[in-house]
Amino acid sequence: MQSKGSPVRIVYIVDDDPALLGSLERTFRAAGLTAVSYQTAFAFLDAVPDLSDGCLLLDIIMPEMDGLELQERLNSLGFNMPVIVMTAWGDVETAVQAIKSGAVDFIEKPFNDEALLDAVNAALALDRGPTRDRESVVAAKLVAKLSPRERQVLDGLVAGRSTKQMAYDLGISARTVEVHRARMLARLGTHSLAEAIRLAVLARLSPADLEANAADPQRRSGASRGLPE
Repeated sequence: MQSKGSPVRIVYIVDDDPALLGSLERTFRAAGLTAVSYQTAFAFLDAVPDLSDGCLLLDIIMPEMDGLELQERLNSLGFNMPVIVMTAWGDVETAVQAIKSGAVDFIEKPFNDEALLDAVNAALALDRGPTRDRESVVAAKLVAKLSPRERQVLDGLVAGRSTKQMAYDLGISARTVEVHRARMLARLGTHSLAEAIRLAVLARLSPADLEANAADPQRRSGASRGLPE
C-alpha cells in the first residue's frame, strides 16, 4: 500500500478484449504503474466502492453496457476519478460526447505506447479540485484568444471534418488549414487534438448546461451529440 501523500499510480482498465487488456497491463507495469483490468462494465461497477484513487481507461465499444452508458452510471454514483476513453480512429463525435459527460481525455485506437502513457500520466497528475464550471470559464478564455480563422478550424475539427473538407468549406488550401491548426493548438497551449477538442466543448458549455447534463443522463446521451451553436 502506498504511504499517505504519495502519488497514486493505479490505472483501472475496462475493455472486453482480453488480448488488449494483457498488452495494456504489461505496458503500464513496465512504466511503473499498477494496472487493474475488468472485461465488463458491470464488473467495474461492482468494484467501484472498494477502489483507490487513480484513473480509469475506458473502452467505448463493449457488449451489454458500452463506455458512454458506464460513464452515466458512474456520474450518478458521484464517481470523481479521471476518465480517459478509448475510441475508434476518427470517431470525434463519440469523443465529444464522452468529454461532455466528464472524460478528461480520449485516445484513438490504434495508439502507440508513448501517447497512451502521456495521457495516463497527465490524468494521474490531474488536480480534480476545480469544478467543471471553472474549467468552462478557463476554456472559454483560451478559445476567445483564437483568430476567426483559427476558431473555424477548431470548429471543423470538433465536427470531425478532415483537412481537405475544411479547405473546401473555407475556400483555402489544405496547407493553409494545417498552418491555422498549428497556430490554434499553440494559442490553446497544447499539442494534443484531444485537449483542443475538450477545451472547445467546455468553452461552449454554460454552467446551466453542465448542471443539466449532470442531472439528466438522457440529455447527455441524446441531445449532447450535437454541439451548441
